[in-house]
Amino acid sequence: MAHSNQGVSSPAASHINSDSNNFPATPGSGKTLKSEDRKTRTLSNILPKLPSNDSLANSPGVLSFDNLDFSSVDKDRLQTPDPSSKLTRKESYKAQRKNYRREKKRVTNELLSSLKDPSEIVLADWLKIRGTLKSWTKLWCVLKPGLLVLYKSPKAKSSHWVGTILLNSCKVIERPSKKDGFCFKLYNPLDQSIWAPRGPENETIGAVVQPLPSSYSIFRASSQASGMCWLDALEISIRNNTALVRSVSNKSGSANHETQWNEADYEKHFDHDLDDVSQPDNGAHLSTGDCEMTDSDSDISAKEEEIDEDPPETPYIPVPEEEFGGAGAQVEELGEENKSLIWYLVKQVRPGMDLSKVVLPTFILEPRSFLDKLTDSYYHVDILSSAVLEDDAFTRMKSVVRWYLSGLYKKPKGLKKPYNPILGETFRCYWLNPNGSKTFYLAEQVSHHPPVSAFYVSNRQDGYSISASILARSKFYGNSTSAILDGTAVLTLLPRGENYTLTVPYAHCKGILVGTLSMEYGGKVSIDCEKTGYYTEIEFKLKPFLGRADQMNCISGKLKLGNETLATLEGYWDGVITLKDKRTGEQSTFWDPTKKVRKSRLMRHTVPIDKQDEFESEKLWQHVSAAILRDDMNAATEEKTLLEEAQRARSKERKAKCEDWLTAHFQQDLKTGQWVYKHADLRPWDPRNDLYQYEYDYVISTRTKHPTPMIRTSSIISVDPQQVRIAPFLLNFSVIF
Repeated sequence: MAHSNQGVSSPAASHINSDSNNFPATPGSGKTLKSEDRKTRTLSNILPKLPSNDSLANSPGVLSFDNLDFSSVDKDRLQTPDPSSKLTRKESYKAQRKNYRREKKRVTNELLSSLKDPSEIVLADWLKIRGTLKSWTKLWCVLKPGLLVLYKSPKAKSSHWVGTILLNSCKVIERPSKKDGFCFKLYNPLDQSIWAPRGPENETIGAVVQPLPSSYSIFRASSQASGMCWLDALEISIRNNTALVRSVSNKSGSANHETQWNEADYEKHFDHDLDDVSQPDNGAHLSTGDCEMTDSDSDISAKEEEIDEDPPETPYIPVPEEEFGGAGAQVEELGEENKSLIWYLVKQVRPGMDLSKVVLPTFILEPRSFLDKLTDSYYHVDILSSAVLEDDAFTRMKSVVRWYLSGLYKKPKGLKKPYNPILGETFRCYWLNPNGSKTFYLAEQVSHHPPVSAFYVSNRQDGYSISASILARSKFYGNSTSAILDGTAVLTLLPRGENYTLTVPYAHCKGILVGTLSMEYGGKVSIDCEKTGYYTEIEFKLKPFLGRADQMNCISGKLKLGNETLATLEGYWDGVITLKDKRTGEQSTFWDPTKKVRKSRLMRHTVPIDKQDEFESEKLWQHVSAAILRDDMNAATEEKTLLEEAQRARSKERKAKCEDWLTAHFQQDLKTGQWVYKHADLRPWDPRNDLYQYEYDYVISTRTKHPTPMIRTSSIISVDPQQVRIAPFLLNFSVIF
């Protein structure tokens, strides 16, 4: 191999130059090494086999320490700098820079040649590529050594160029997909850009298509076979991009390489590595019978988009059944056998005692869980949707009060009590609003002693959200008992940034020992919006001992702004309620649950029982409910006892292992003690990005056009972090003994 050593005057360099003729120039040249030089191989024998070594081979300097004869070197000259050696180093530096610029230009020319040369195509075909907005566009993709060029059509014109991906910085991986075809992803492991700044014809602006991600690209081939072809070709192109991009001939004209790649080598290389892929003699793009797309798939359409795979959702079915009790007093006539059971229970308790640990007879049970019972307040939740749209703060307050009262008139037939939820029990459902939005409800029993139920309600599209934790307790007073739901509710109107703090009445049951067993609501409640200053107070009046029948279920209330009363309410919580404006004296019907109103109740959707988890309410209590519905109280009692004993056994096991119960969907705020939903999303709805809400595996999520950060805030207008943590509870009241 001949080396250029111009300007090298040192003895060592001269010695190298004199021995350089002993090395073979190229394979098959007929020259042989001297016998004394065959003992050792020098670096110059290896360098020509390495890629991109022109600059090393042509650069002056020591190439082999094995054949240097240091005995001929003048030691005095090595120790004493010669003025001529400085000139030699300067000329050597100039030669190195010259070779550096030549090599840089050569690599650039090779890359440009690879881009423009139609014969240097590894694979080309139609692929679908997913954009930033998660929709799909069909593009013509051309795989070259080290590059993947995207076009709008196979014409590969400058006006059709979309972008060029630099494969040397990419990794490729198969991506799972539920749809037909084969999906794979090109990405930069360091999350850097994978795109070249210019195109094959020095284009700076690509054709107009949907925006594409900067650090990755997701592709979809028409079939599994076609996708595997692309995956194999990409892996080879990424691993061997330096060798593939190398030119067939060297512009310098010197034979500096022992190994050169030609077109035959390319074909042999890919015939070996791409099993089913063949390349025609004319250098056209690779294709296989399996890789061909149908005519419909090959249609050129830059605007063709395909919605990304829909996220998994929980299946729901409508539940049309609803049973209403009669108007007026809610009473229950007990048979002689049931009266004896009541007397037996009364002997076990004393006035003022908490009844949460008392096992109640099955005949007074309503065949559904308390978590299900709490949903009764949401059959007219579309009233809140209207409240969000009102610009007047007083009108919004009236709408909230109207919704509050709309959840009270539904009563079961007779005096019934829902099941006490089992620890870990869950329930979920949703209501379909008239505008197509969904109001989701998720509940979980997070504690057994004391009994605490937590739930979360969300309809971001209509602009409201409610979360809750309820402590249910009851008191015995001899001939009566009261069921109390401890807690404070906070209803948030997301776009308005308004929090409405609400309290609820207690349920009072009397006639246990003397008289007719009946239930009514009592106590004072309030609805307060601190931001606007509006305040509502409502009093639920108990029927006097000697009162008339029309004094049952009465309420009265005031709507205030500060200390000023703006309007008053009068009527019955299960009937007509009128509102009187204090300024004008005008009186109007505020709420009336007529037949038309009852028909307008929203349809509730629940999960089919065969799709429910083991601890979902309906599936958990199914055998108890079935026995109650067929009036088999003995079987109902047995099934109920089995559930309660299993709960006690699990509690003893945790206690023995010193383990605490871990909730699944709610977590406790250590500051307030309230339970909040783990996946709460309190952002106002963004119609330009948000598409719809859905629920899967007890996680309420929003389908969006592109990803957005999760912000734990109740609105963009104002937020009180403490109020966001307070878990409001639903405005539904049931009898709990």
